[in-house]
Amino acid sequence: MLNDVTFGQFYPVQSFVHKLDPRFKLLCLIAFIVMVFVAKSFYSLALCAVLLFVAVIFSRVPIGAVLRSVKGIIFLLLFTSALNIFFHTGDKLLFSWGIIHIYAEGLIFAAFLMVRLFLLVMASAVLTLTTTPVALTDGFESLLFPLTLIKIPVHVLALIMSIALRFIPTLIDETNRIISAQKARGADFESGNIFKRIKAIIPVLIPLIISAFRRAEELGDAMDARCYSSGNKRTKYKKLRFGARDAVGLVYAGVLIAGVILLNIYAAAIYPPIAPYMVIS
Repeated sequence: MLNDVTFGQFYPVQSFVHKLDPRFKLLCLIAFIVMVFVAKSFYSLALCAVLLFVAVIFSRVPIGAVLRSVKGIIFLLLFTSALNIFFHTGDKLLFSWGIIHIYAEGLIFAAFLMVRLFLLVMASAVLTLTTTPVALTDGFESLLFPLTLIKIPVHVLALIMSIALRFIPTLIDETNRIISAQKARGADFESGNIFKRIKAIIPVLIPLIISAFRRAEELGDAMDARCYSSGNKRTKYKKLRFGARDAVGLVYAGVLIAGVILLNIYAAAIYPPIAPYMVIS
């Protein structure tokens, strides 16, 4: 039932993207998110989509595994699109019935927002599918290392992040087992209205929460048994180093940033007949 949730799951394969430094991949994701929000036209979003698709190809992760990450936000996409369609005003009225007014600008803005959210989720999925939780935590801790100068426990924050990512697939499997057990006892999760379905989820949530607390307690006992302690003197078995692949990736990220900025500036001038419908002001 929840097998389509890919966030936090690592796809083990040897690829160019897998071998990139996790710190660089985190910075690339931040740059990509910024560029997606900076993009003011469909041309800019198209460039982001093309470069993201190329990254997926070089990651050797099946495109279906990346697309499954979008299933979890389909309701959010439809809901936000509907809000923009019905409440976004403009100059070109397409449909009017009572208090409902649909404008061409509303449809365009809703489509723009859907593409933007789609790209954000896809990029995040590529990061988690190509980076192990341990490497992701090490990269996160390394990037935040300057915060240790002002006494912020960066290692503790990174540890919390690592445990959270590690437990996402575990809790998904636990949820699937509980649902299967409830179905075997005659529980129905698919029929009835939305209120009945929500009520049917309660017998799943209670054992899931109890299981999560039990696993957390067991993990804490295991860490205490191994004399774990967080401190500045901890060392790492593998040290992160930037390599030639990261230099290539830096050029790739530079193309994205420069392309989005240039398209934002010149899109309306290059395609004036359709620019009003392709450029979001």
